[in-house]
Amino acid sequence: MNKLEVLHFPDKRLRKVAEPIKKVDQGVKDIIEQMFFTMYEEKGIGLAATQVNIHKRIIVIDVSEKKDEKIFLINPEILFLSEDNDEMEEGCLSVPGFYETVSRPKNIKVSSLNLDGDLFEFEANGLLSTCIQHEIDHLNGKLFVDHISKLKKSRIEKKITKLKKEGALASRASAPNYKSAT
Repeated sequence: MNKLEVLHFPDKRLRKVAEPIKKVDQGVKDIIEQMFFTMYEEKGIGLAATQVNIHKRIIVIDVSEKKDEKIFLINPEILFLSEDNDEMEEGCLSVPGFYETVSRPKNIKVSSLNLDGDLFEFEANGLLSTCIQHEIDHLNGKLFVDHISKLKKSRIEKKITKLKKEGALASRASAPNYKSAT
């Protein structure tokens, strides 16, 4: 299976809002498989289709220690956000090697389509909640750096631009010391 190319901040394609899936077919299933393959190869815990230049509302997640609990969401929507927040240090495959503390609602309720195209709902908290919110942000053209100060965001953008020019971004992206790179 081929690994998909992960777009890196500040690539403008990361700002494109993803389109809903009209029909869950073999093409959607193939995209999900490729996304899981890419996410595991990149040592991430989540990946939105937008990050691999597929502008469809699909995300894949695996926050398990053994990387054996695949979760995929098609046309995910957040139905409920709790008022109490969690602060977690977030990373991103599209912003490799950088981590910042982001505050997000602790508990959420989400709806999604399954592989049969049927709608289902579930609740999430902790790391899974954070990861789902992070990935849905991607589908809406947002990155975790949009949740931090403009100064920090600007510094990260300058560093990534410099790393790209030096050709050093690839080695940083595959570094094994990720925390919650999604």
